[in-house]
Amino acid sequence: MVPDFVLSILAIGIWTYLMLFRGGFWREMPKPAPDHIPDAWPEVVAVIPARNEADVIAQSMAALLAQDYPGKFTAILVDDNSSDGTGSVAECLHGDRHRLTVIRNDALPQGWTGKLWAVHRGIGEAEQIAPEAKYVLLTDADILHEKSSLRHLVARAEQGRFKLVSLMARLKTATIAEKALIPAYIFFFQKLYPFSWVNDPNHKVAGAAGGCMLVERAALKEIGGIAAIRDRLIDDCALGKAMKSKGPVWLGLAEDVVSLRGYPGWGDVWMLVARSAFTQLGFSTAMVGITVLSMTATYVLGPALFLFDPVAPARVVAAAATFMMLFAYQPTLQYYRLSPAWALALPVIAMFYTAATVDSAVRYWSGRGGAWKGRFQASGSTINGS
Repeated sequence: MVPDFVLSILAIGIWTYLMLFRGGFWREMPKPAPDHIPDAWPEVVAVIPARNEADVIAQSMAALLAQDYPGKFTAILVDDNSSDGTGSVAECLHGDRHRLTVIRNDALPQGWTGKLWAVHRGIGEAEQIAPEAKYVLLTDADILHEKSSLRHLVARAEQGRFKLVSLMARLKTATIAEKALIPAYIFFFQKLYPFSWVNDPNHKVAGAAGGCMLVERAALKEIGGIAAIRDRLIDDCALGKAMKSKGPVWLGLAEDVVSLRGYPGWGDVWMLVARSAFTQLGFSTAMVGITVLSMTATYVLGPALFLFDPVAPARVVAAAATFMMLFAYQPTLQYYRLSPAWALALPVIAMFYTAATVDSAVRYWSGRGGAWKGRFQASGSTINGS
């Protein structure tokens, strides 16, 4: 009786901490668009790295060029050695109000990840064609910005004098695998980087979402530019940390920024995690073990004791812990407009992510770490940005 009861106390203790003392991460929802109107809208230049994105590039770039942004806005797409004609498709696009420049990336230098080298090249081009731009919008080629997206980003940055404003794009949840796994991916990210802590200038936690980051150009230069994080696999959070050292940053969930690239199969989400999870753990075998134990204690222990423990006191406490877990997941499911019943699958989902994390370590040990579009980028020198 005593061991089971102690385990049930552990389960409810974990969820008490997570719900009360982890920055309210589980309550996060999109914030209303800022109503701030700057006296003058500053110039913005977008840099978009693109590698084999021919199937979505026309849609994403057309939306970017159609922004209702009142100020001057230029977009630079860096074709990162695509083999599917991404650059050629982009070169055919023209905006009525905003200009798109397409450049071809050159060979990847040693010590750089592919995406960051492309971003670095794009920012270098921006120095020539948009030298007066106050902000750089770093966005992915598979991200769709609604017409008001850029205006809202700049308004928030100007209102809060933020060095970086980032939005976690709404990911697709069309297939069964996406419905089951994608909300949990966001939930776990928020738990790791509570947005309220990221947005608190006095808190050490920093983070960002790589699909949509509006960066103050002067602060970016102060940190040494993209070269300062050139070997980081988890580059968005590394950039968020560096930018926060220069002033306040802001991270939130998006309503008007969505991903065109889905993860329709279970294996697609598995690879999303396996690509960088071991990097997030600092390439530490001990941290892999700790992660397995902590994920099991957090998401499996309570439901297992509630369903199978024959001792009434332990089951009652475990039931309370299970209810807290299910309740905490509801805002994320609401954000994705999914049934509350998906929370019942969270223990199994958590074990899926745990197994993918272990696989991430195995891939790294076998020399296949950080796989992204034909590149294996993880190495012992690649560190995370937490």
